[in-house]
Amino acid sequence: MEHTNQPTDRSEVKTIRHVTWVGFWVNAILMVLKIAFGLYGHSDALVADGIHSLSDFATDLIVLVFVGIAYKSADSEHPYGHGKFETFASLLIALILLVVAIGIGISGVKSISASIRGETLPRPDVWTLIVALLSIASKEYLFRYTVRIGKKINSGALIANAWHHRSDAISSIATLVGVSASFFLGEGWRILDPIASILIAIFIALSAIQIALPSINELLEKSLPPDQVKRAEEVIAGVPGVMAFHRLRTRRNGHSSIIDTHIKVNPLINVAEGHEIASAAERALRKEFGEDIITNIHVEPFR
Repeated sequence: MEHTNQPTDRSEVKTIRHVTWVGFWVNAILMVLKIAFGLYGHSDALVADGIHSLSDFATDLIVLVFVGIAYKSADSEHPYGHGKFETFASLLIALILLVVAIGIGISGVKSISASIRGETLPRPDVWTLIVALLSIASKEYLFRYTVRIGKKINSGALIANAWHHRSDAISSIATLVGVSASFFLGEGWRILDPIASILIAIFIALSAIQIALPSINELLEKSLPPDQVKRAEEVIAGVPGVMAFHRLRTRRNGHSSIIDTHIKVNPLINVAEGHEIASAAERALRKEFGEDIITNIHVEPFR
């Protein structure tokens, strides 16, 4: 028997949108401050950091657009729901991050090449330090806030966006180091500013890979983590009337888990009793994995 339980309560969508809107406006402010003061204060690292915030701004928009689709109920064309839209959003975020990282890295290499050729890099302004400190504090707060809510409601897109905030906080630390050295230590140290921008690019690229891998695994129908598979086996085996089970298959579908299995029951019981055992197994799995789990349980006689 098949059971698809999509959440009727839209509080999760409302929560994701609220959290994302908070990040959206913080990113908008930081983006303007970093790029403006980076250009004004002659800091490649802060401009790169500002472009990173611009990518944050863009990914917030992606989450806001896709989350409404991802939480739509199943329909005739999407019988398993629309959870893959959330997976696609996470992968899109990762691709944007990777493109941003490449662009920032190229810009940093150009500035370093200019310095090696003998060009004097300009001294950053003191305001670049202040903006970098403000960015670190703001983005670390956004990371902790977003990842906590993302884990609470099991939203892959929200957790991916949280790590985007963390990568921006880390890149701002690199910015602060580079700008501080360039500001306080003289002309010979100003090359550290574009070096910091390259470090930022590396941090962003690593974040992109960290976000992309789970999304790729999900699109390739990889099974749930081993500890979750083991827990599913324990739950099914513990249901009264289940004498054995086999062909357990699991995978993710956005914020939902999909679990398929064949259970074996006493061959002497009637169809209604077999159905009730399967229903009990579904209820046990929902209790363990959440109300939006999708299950497909086939009943067989035990021989």
